[in-house]
Amino acid sequence: MKKFLRTEASAYLENNHSIRRTPKNLAKLATVGGGPLYCRTTREVLYDTADLGAWAKSTLGEPIASTSDRAA
Repeated sequence: MKKFLRTEASAYLENNHSIRRTPKNLAKLATVGGGPLYCRTTREVLYDTADLGAWAKSTLGEPIASTSDRAA
């Protein structure tokens, strides 16, 4: 799988999953938790496309046909 720097991961999420997360927001999620999995090198953070896709899917949830279909 391809690995992305944080700025590239931000663009990937928007272009492929319609999720807008700035590189700064991804950095915050890496600190506080709740973001996609990543690998750290000496000076850089790298995100794998599979991990970005899995995180995007978990963020979006299941499709629904109506607001009444949402879980209470």
